[in-house]
Amino acid sequence: MNLPNILTLSRVPILFLIVGLMALEATGAATGALLLFIVAGITDWLDGALARRMGLVSDFGKLMDALTDKILVVGAMVAIVVFELVPAGAIFLVLLVLSREFLITGMRMMAASRGIIIAAEKAGKQKTVTQIVAVGLLLAAPVFGIDFPAWFGEASLWEHTASWTRGLGVVFFVLATLITVTSGLRYFVKYWPQLNEPQPSSRP
Repeated sequence: MNLPNILTLSRVPILFLIVGLMALEATGAATGALLLFIVAGITDWLDGALARRMGLVSDFGKLMDALTDKILVVGAMVAIVVFELVPAGAIFLVLLVLSREFLITGMRMMAASRGIIIAAEKAGKQKTVTQIVAVGLLLAAPVFGIDFPAWFGEASLWEHTASWTRGLGVVFFVLATLITVTSGLRYFVKYWPQLNEPQPSSRP
């Protein structure tokens, strides 16, 4: 187990720490959750950079990098709904995201078994960035609404900031879902004809 892979896999326990902090009703917990999410985002950049610099790029690393990204972001989205940082109806958006991620992951595995590589496309990268921004904004809202008033006073100012941050986060949450679903549909349209072709029989 090398350093890049350790950084990649660290995003799974970091998610549990984030959720644990979100569950705490203590000053500073929301800030800790946001900072840990930022740290997880840094590991997403750092693991790949280190793997390339150290000559440790591997199929395992590529697979785990993609999977741990999905676990972190989708897990954080579920927690955001559970802890009511977004309206309850947002659970349907999370279910759409989950469905898309499972379906595309299954399609990638099926393609790999046939020697077809489904490379990441621009829409997929946009999806990831938008999801991260949405989660970051929604995690930041309680920082402004709970922690900052306790530390710096001026409660009305910070509550107003928290409200705007939460609203912007919800907008990005919806936008992330739309991009996630449409990018998934593009993958299906592009690759399904190849995957649906019958495989030649291996028997003589």
